[in-house]
Amino acid sequence: MRPRLKDVAERAGVSIKTVSNVVNGYPHVSADTRARVEAAIQQLQYRPNLSARSLRQGRSGVIALAVPDLAIPYFAELAKGVIAAADRRGWTVLIDQTEGDRAKERLVVSGIRAQLIDGLLFSPLALTAADLVGRSDRTPMVLLGERTGRDRAPYDHVAIDNVAAAKEATAHLIELGRRRIAAIGAQRTASGATARLRLRGYRQALSAAGLPEHAVAHVADFDRADGAAAMASLLAAPEPPDAVFCFNDTLALGALRTLLSRGLRVPEDVALVGFDDIEDGRYSTPTLSTVSPDKSQIAEVAADLLAARLSGRPAGPPQEIRAGHRFVPRESTLGR
Repeated sequence: MRPRLKDVAERAGVSIKTVSNVVNGYPHVSADTRARVEAAIQQLQYRPNLSARSLRQGRSGVIALAVPDLAIPYFAELAKGVIAAADRRGWTVLIDQTEGDRAKERLVVSGIRAQLIDGLLFSPLALTAADLVGRSDRTPMVLLGERTGRDRAPYDHVAIDNVAAAKEATAHLIELGRRRIAAIGAQRTASGATARLRLRGYRQALSAAGLPEHAVAHVADFDRADGAAAMASLLAAPEPPDAVFCFNDTLALGALRTLLSRGLRVPEDVALVGFDDIEDGRYSTPTLSTVSPDKSQIAEVAADLLAARLSGRPAGPPQEIRAGHRFVPRESTLGR
């Protein structure tokens, strides 16, 4: 027979309540008692009945993470952090990919999966604040990613300061003596909030240094192919840039490929900066200077906010949390 809580209590010589406290991680258990209970759990190979626990609590133990595109390494790495944060809380994560499509994003927030999940972590691109305000589903939700000041909805929100981060990245290039600094990643679409914020930071840095905007390349997507094509168009101009700030690392990796294929040296001829600090950029040749958002902090804070909403206790008004970031200079700007 499957060992029960009662069997563990008898083996450890404690009450069932004490075993429950140890299993659920309550701190007010003496070290000696906790050790006896954990030894009994190990000896009996006791495993909590999570289905029964969820049924008693009226919860599924499952949360959802909805992101635009898992092929973009940033979102894959963020998902890894969310899964780790969820695992520490005994949650399972259901991952949804919206492709930034308005209809798919509306489906995510409509409550169609409300019976499956306890809460939702959501990084929207196409939906507006009005769409989210009008949401009828009551499943707790925390927003991730970039929302402009005009586009805030009444939900907890976790993001980095994209304007400040982009400004730091551009300032790094200015400090190196670069004067023809271009940008790759601007977008004209309604879903381009990330691009608009990073473009603002780029322009602020140039303005503060008294430099003109050299060139801004627009892209449809934040992928390698668009970065490569945008870099080719910049190099075809009468006066090519001597530095480029790309609005994410995959754009930068595509741009790097174009530069190297044209026989240009990075950073001697053109310095290059990305954004997101994805793993590929740490192993490219040259390695990629980049803005590093604290993805672990984003995941952990988002999980904390969701847990507070799930606790049943008054959680107060929605919170706007700024996660940390740092600029990481590497070979693509500093050389070897």
